[in-house]
Amino acid sequence: MVILIVSGNKVIRLSCYIFVILFRILVVYLHSDHFKHTFMEDTAIPYELPEVENHSFFFIDQRVETGLEAKLHQHDAWELYYVVHGYGNRMAGDTLQPFEAGDVALIPPSMLHRWEYTPDSADEEGHVRYLMVAFSHSLVERCMQVFPELRNHLKNITFPVNALKFGSKSSRTIRRILSRMNNLNELGRLCEMFRLLPVIFTSSDHMFAGRPMRIERDVRRMQQICSYVMAHYVHTISLDVIAAEVGMNRSAFCSYFKRCKGITFSQYVTQYRLNTACKLLKHSQKQVSEICFTVGFNDLPHFVRVFTNNIGVSPSRYRKQFQ
Repeated sequence: MVILIVSGNKVIRLSCYIFVILFRILVVYLHSDHFKHTFMEDTAIPYELPEVENHSFFFIDQRVETGLEAKLHQHDAWELYYVVHGYGNRMAGDTLQPFEAGDVALIPPSMLHRWEYTPDSADEEGHVRYLMVAFSHSLVERCMQVFPELRNHLKNITFPVNALKFGSKSSRTIRRILSRMNNLNELGRLCEMFRLLPVIFTSSDHMFAGRPMRIERDVRRMQQICSYVMAHYVHTISLDVIAAEVGMNRSAFCSYFKRCKGITFSQYVTQYRLNTACKLLKHSQKQVSEICFTVGFNDLPHFVRVFTNNIGVSPSRYRKQFQ
């Protein structure tokens, strides 16, 4: 693991290394049986980047076991996250989406989120890998005040309140910058930050990846719904069952879900099944018919028709794009 803290003070750097070690210990404890029996499974973990004088941002090159990734958490910093190796599901605010190697996403400050890697996506040593930059919004504001060149690029923008997943063009640029940062000293990485900020905040090459949930009860409820879908999508999920799961009647649940997500619950489950099917078509050798039943469809022609209507190509043609 490589950690950068922009600082001219060795004591500051040592204190931040200690913070990271303590954070890793915390993550292990959060996954222990003792913690699970003591606290609710859906408790969100708030943690803060250490407020140390003279440091500006974190750069992390992290290789971890899939089970050691953090639970649902939030922090008061922008998080730019590049998946180097591994795939799974990302929860950002109210949205659950699949991710894979090469993806780059931006999480706004204070947004609840987690990265849940699929165990079989690890390498031969059982690890996944990502590069991550975390920086406060005050860093951006201070840089804009001091450096007119940066201010000229950012002065008229509206900073995003939603999580973003970058498209292929912007992702390539960001991946290049982060990879360069991994091989530079502190000053070199700081220079790369000045290249990075205009890219992530002025890019139009991105898609929606999650909106903030400001009411704690809604956070827990939507996480509970998403977790239930993840655990039961291979079976039929009735509206009465999922509504009862979150303590609502069928009518209230349908209205609540449509208001929060902008789509019906049935559409959401179908999207999740299709996203899982896409992942299996890309990363497994399973036959299309086997994938159909694996992701919860009961009829192959219906699966092919729904897949084609939503993805734009048939399952077989989709797989050929990655062979």
